[in-house]
Amino acid sequence: LNKFDIKGWEKKKIEELSKGMQQKIQFITTVMHNPKLLIFDEPFSGFDPVNANLLKQEILEMRDKGATIIFSTHNMGSVEELCDEISLINRSHVVLQGEINNIREQHKKHLFKIEVQRGNLQSNDLYEILETKERHANFTYTLRKRNAQMSNNELISLLTQQCQLSGFEEILPTMNEIFIETVGESALKENTNIK
Repeated sequence: LNKFDIKGWEKKKIEELSKGMQQKIQFITTVMHNPKLLIFDEPFSGFDPVNANLLKQEILEMRDKGATIIFSTHNMGSVEELCDEISLINRSHVVLQGEINNIREQHKKHLFKIEVQRGNLQSNDLYEILETKERHANFTYTLRKRNAQMSNNELISLLTQQCQLSGFEEILPTMNEIFIETVGESALKENTNIK
């Protein structure tokens, strides 16, 4: 009750409390006996960002103590932030399943964001420049490797021959992007089979 900053609730009926306060008390009564298995349906719905973060921290703490936690949610940001594994279900069929990090790796598009202090990059046979932004004489490029077999180290080595790198980051797709791509493909296949 102290963690969730709940005061004065004992003088009121549950239905007299705000929706957020009701949800906090429901959560507390659910976890107060330290269950080993928890199943949540859209657990962050209706919470402001501060309370949602508080709830996330509590859930992660329970996970670290050995609890198994299952979410049913459409909030892919929460999935990415809290989950180790996912089963994506579309129309009663599992269309994607596995560890979050592995799934993001499998769906990568070989995109990179690089920051350059000096140099002028142009598309070539090895990579394609998709976007260029200039800020205070520094450049940020978004590029795609044309050869997926080229390692990131090889790409960095190639780039440092052409410019002075100050930042290098691989852009992995978000779970939200993967959800849209997977469910979209699944729906397209389904519609094709119906015709």
